[in-house]
Amino acid sequence: MAAAIHLLQQRKITLLDPSTWDDRNDAFFMSEYKRRTNAASVLALCFAESHETYHHWRVFSHGSDGVCIEFDKEGLLEAFNQDPGTRHGTMNYTLLKEAKKMADIDVEQLPFLKRWPYGDEAEYRVVHVDPHNSKPFHDVPISLSHVRRVTLGPWLANALSESVKKTLKSIDGCSNLKIYRSTLIDNQEWKKLAGRAAPILPDHR
Repeated sequence: MAAAIHLLQQRKITLLDPSTWDDRNDAFFMSEYKRRTNAASVLALCFAESHETYHHWRVFSHGSDGVCIEFDKEGLLEAFNQDPGTRHGTMNYTLLKEAKKMADIDVEQLPFLKRWPYGDEAEYRVVHVDPHNSKPFHDVPISLSHVRRVTLGPWLANALSESVKKTLKSIDGCSNLKIYRSTLIDNQEWKKLAGRAAPILPDHR
């Protein structure tokens, strides 16, 4: 939630140091890329190009403070294109047995190469490289028009969701922002399907 408030207030997307990532393989590739290119800083941010899944919420935004921000991809990528030192692209998910057969790998592929079991993330990655300055983060200016909607996490209590929506809409320029609470784990329309189940007829044999 704090990151969402920061983004909406400051109109900036913040790329961070990958060294703390849970996937140690991924973090190692990023550190190797930094070492092999002699960069002072390599910072990154990961997006998902898919509809919400339980996996995304549970792994990346678990708990009552979880939030998902949906962006206008074309506008957002234009902002990244205008930011010096920043590149972006889809991830290449590869089976270990296939990776072993690879010839020499272009060092520029390292930030965008990941093991196949992570493929359900459908990740799109943004990487910022600063060859001279060591820094813990990098901000990329964006416009609020790049934000399509905000979805609050499914573990946020219903009783609190309206207050959170009101707080986010009170941010300058966000009064018309589309904000919803995910019903992924507790959806009333889905539950109604149980009532349509055909009854079990008695066996009179």
